[in-house]
Amino acid sequence: MPLDPQFRTVIDQLTAGGALPLVRATGQETRSHYRSLAMARRGAGYSPETVGKVADDVVDGPAGPVPVRVYTPVEDRGRVVTYLHGGGWVVGDLDTHDPVCRRVANAVGATLVAVDYRLAPEHPYPAPLDDTMAALAWTADRYPGRRHVVAGDSAGASLAAGAALRARDEKGPGLAAQLLVYPAADPSMGMPSMRENGEGYFLTRADMAWFYDQYLPTRAQRAAPLIDLLRAPDLAGLPPAVVATAEFDPLRDEGDAYAERLRAAGVEVRHVPGPGLIHGYFAFLGVVAEADARSREVLGALDDLLG
Repeated sequence: MPLDPQFRTVIDQLTAGGALPLVRATGQETRSHYRSLAMARRGAGYSPETVGKVADDVVDGPAGPVPVRVYTPVEDRGRVVTYLHGGGWVVGDLDTHDPVCRRVANAVGATLVAVDYRLAPEHPYPAPLDDTMAALAWTADRYPGRRHVVAGDSAGASLAAGAALRARDEKGPGLAAQLLVYPAADPSMGMPSMRENGEGYFLTRADMAWFYDQYLPTRAQRAAPLIDLLRAPDLAGLPPAVVATAEFDPLRDEGDAYAERLRAAGVEVRHVPGPGLIHGYFAFLGVVAEADARSREVLGALDDLLG
């Protein structure tokens, strides 16, 4: 399919206004720029999706308190989600992903715990993943007996996948499913889509290279199985997965490949491609019609997977 025309307009407007590329001179400047973009995307008439309740809390993390935000859905169906926001392990926070968290909570009838994990470059790998594991344990302890999903988008999906591996290997919280929305799975950046979609589609190859430099400054870190997911030696025994990808995303092929690796290891997988869509489409809810529709399809697949 061609690029969705609404996304073509969005990208052209952002480019003309100097909002792209995403990466600025420093981590802090990039963080501030990304936050401004995320908040501006909602527009003057924005009204947040209604949920049952929203409350901030704190998890006792390995290096201090980790803020979390807990969303209660309108219709609670006895599930719980630990959610990791995207942003290249450098940007993003509880506010930037508030619309996504509201949508996920309501769509699957789950209490959702959004995690404000530590960010690179101040806190490179494994700090964000360590915070994720602390939040995962906190969620399991706070909401026992619920079907527990670890979920995330982009860098958050990478954290979710790594957390699923650690939970399996460390006898951590039992997980019913993992939701991986356009995951970062290949720090070598060697897949064809990284070249084909590396310019002109919101997230660029240069952006990803910079994000990896901040999060994984050493070669040893980039080779870690919890990071280099396409070369992780053993994926057997992981929870069922919904993997969503986007046609014009530099990360498309690695998401597709990770879905296939999971399936080959005997993991139940629902792979939902995104024809005509770009990386980050989950964050354009209420802005791009096809992003809304595809996000509901992805969450419908998760709902179905949870039974």
